[in-house]
Amino acid sequence: MTVAWDANAPLNRLLDAMLAVASDLSLPVVLRQIVESASVLVDARFGALGVMGADGRLSEFVNTGLDEHTVSLIGPLPEGRGILGRLITHPEPLRLRDLAAHPDSFGFPSHHPEMHSFLGVPIRVRDVVFGNLYLCEKRSAAEFTAEDEALAITLASAAGVAIENARLHHQLQELVVLEDRERIARDLHDKVIQQLFATGMSLQGAAHLVDDDGLARRLSQAVDDLDATIREIRNTIFALHAPTIGLHAELLTVVTELDERLGVTTRLHVEGPIDHAIPPTVAEHVTAVVREAVSNAARHGGASRIDVLVRADADCAVRVADDGTGITSDVGPSPAPDTPATTMSGNGLVNLHHRARSLGGTLVVTRRNEGGTLLEWVVPLEATERGVGSDDVPEL
Repeated sequence: MTVAWDANAPLNRLLDAMLAVASDLSLPVVLRQIVESASVLVDARFGALGVMGADGRLSEFVNTGLDEHTVSLIGPLPEGRGILGRLITHPEPLRLRDLAAHPDSFGFPSHHPEMHSFLGVPIRVRDVVFGNLYLCEKRSAAEFTAEDEALAITLASAAGVAIENARLHHQLQELVVLEDRERIARDLHDKVIQQLFATGMSLQGAAHLVDDDGLARRLSQAVDDLDATIREIRNTIFALHAPTIGLHAELLTVVTELDERLGVTTRLHVEGPIDHAIPPTVAEHVTAVVREAVSNAARHGGASRIDVLVRADADCAVRVADDGTGITSDVGPSPAPDTPATTMSGNGLVNLHHRARSLGGTLVVTRRNEGGTLLEWVVPLEATERGVGSDDVPEL
């Protein structure tokens, strides 16, 4: 979108920019709006906003003026060296006629457009530097003016307020969601599970009183079904108590992605509080194991249906069963460290084996009697890491 440059209305431009920045509470949208508004405000061809990470380097980089193809050719995002690095170490406004002439200039990567005039200002949130606003190549002059600098500083101040508002709004939304999740979890535990448990106990008692074997079997099956339902609800309660984004959600994302890419049907099952009980150091392996195992089953085993079970109790277990052609030879439970890849049916299984060994666990891969392959990857969990206990909810 081309915006007409009106050099006679700097205050109107500033007001428009500040209103635009304050018009959305979504942080990613606010960041992009800051860059776009600032570029229009000072008539810059290119604009960017670098967000500071905990390590003092750029962790996020939003830019405008570059098309997607050029961005892809340039490659990785800036790390905060050269002039950008100077603004990080010295968070004060910086205005240059020619970037290349500055002693801190680091140069541009390949495919980067040529840039000369530069204006940079810090964005502060509660006196802490959130990031820096970078503006390059003034369209209507050879360099940015003192007025441009003053306008950018004012916008940066308003941007700090907008960023803080967006953060608070996001925190408020998370709090509301967490409160709803806690309420639903309490209702499931205190009402639904208790009612199912009482019903199951009654059916168990009735099964012992009937003389009809067929009816007794049906009652017993109903009790088993209720028991399975209680376990599923327990897993739901664990998930509700878990962080909004946890291992369970990540695994669902992985499975959905693989299904679409590989053309298979994968069902994910969980047992136990996997978001609480499995620490991050193990969770990252679990995600990789599921991704590798499902990919192997689809690509090399010709599977069309795959069942994935992730369980957390004393151990963390990943069980992947498929309906494919089956493995040529069984693997595990503890193949030697130097077992050749050919014996283990490919580098994928070698990687899974090494992941298990690095955590003190095992990998077992066997042919299923009904056809296909069963992969079982198990690693121990420390008792102090298991989190929520399982004895607070009754089972039949």
